[in-house]
Parts: sequence; structure tokens; C-alpha cells
Amino acid sequence: MIGKITGRIDYRAPDHLLIDVRGVGYLVYCSDRTMAALPGVGEVVALFTDLVVREDLMQLFGFQTLVEKEWHRLLTSVQGVGAKASLAILGALGPDGVSRAIALGDWNAVKVAKGVGPKIAQRVVLDLKDKAPGVMAMTGTLAEAHGEVEAAEVIEPTSPKRRPVAPPNQSAQSEALSALGNLGYGPGDAAGAVAQAAGETPEADTPQLIRAALKLLAPKG
Repeated sequence: MIGKITGRIDYRAPDHLLIDVRGVGYLVYCSDRTMAALPGVGEVVALFTDLVVREDLMQLFGFQTLVEKEWHRLLTSVQGVGAKASLAILGALGPDGVSRAIALGDWNAVKVAKGVGPKIAQRVVLDLKDKAPGVMAMTGTLAEAHGEVEAAEVIEPTSPKRRPVAPPNQSAQSEALSALGNLGYGPGDAAGAVAQAAGETPEADTPQLIRAALKLLAPKG
């Protein structure tokens, strides 16, 4: 299994790129969102990868983060969702958007992905609802847990080390999920409440998210 590739971009196409790794070229397919975020030809890039092997085909799919790769793995576990559909969903929503859509049961958001119809979108939400909290909990902690560094450091060790900055609110979401779980709330209910609270107040810290989520989980009437 090829789990990560670091090298220089030799060629870019609309949906894939050729990465030179010490003289060996790898074709890596990526979502539209990932392709748009990658540097140009001649620049260094590092991608987490997933290798799909079939009788008539071997393809590498690339992701900027392990969270995105994990969502790809889960999405392709759903009946009727192949690698192409998974990349379309991730390209349309991004990992955070996928987490939010599934946690909230919003299959209409999943349906906006190119080539994904309402039946598949509903199946994605239903099949992955209980798995969403686990991936959401990964968000904001991967850089520390896995020690991600700039791609150039692997090829050019003399460059100064820099760690990527986690998007705001993600660490707070992970901590809020953990806190609600400790209070006895089910993973699906907790994930939905945290996702809704985070969407309404993107700048909220952990205590604020917990309070907002508890209000949403409180019995109505």
C-alpha cells in the first residue's frame, strides 16, 4: 500500500497530476478542491494516498489531510459510491462539509456533488451517520498526532520547519464531541448538535460549543 507521496509536480491535468519521486513518476487523482489548492508544476507537494487495485486497473488517489483520506475510505464503503463519486463529494463539500452534512442528516448537501443522485446521497447519510463522530473527532488533531511538516522538508531538510495551522473551531469541535460523549449523549446526537452549533457560531471556543450543543440537545417543550 502506498500511503503517502512526496515529490515534485511534473505535470498537471484537470483531475490528476504526475509527481516525480526520485525519478519515479506517480499519477495521482485528486478532487477538484484538492487540485485547486496544490502548487504549480515544478513545486514540491506531499499527499496522503489511497491505492485502488482491480483486475484491470491500479489508481492512486491523493488527499491533503488524513481526515480527507479517511472520509474517502468511508464514502467508498457505501454501496454505489466509487472513487469518482467520493472525490466529487469531497470536491464539492470538503472534509468539514461532509462531516457537517452527515452529522446533520443533510443529504441535499451531498446531492450537490456532480453525478450523485438523491438515492445515493440519502444512502451516504444513513450509512455513515454513526461513523461521522469518529472522523469529526480526528479533525484539528492530526497535525500534532502525525507530525505533518511542509513537503519541502522531506526533500530539502535544510528548509525551516513549519507546522500547518488547524482551521479555527475544529479542535473545539473535537473537544466538544468528547465532552458530550462523557455526559452520556449518543455519538450521532452529539455530532449533529456540535455540527449545528459550529455552523451557527464558527468562532466559538470549546465551552461555548458545549453550551450551544447542550441547548440543542435539551428536551423541547
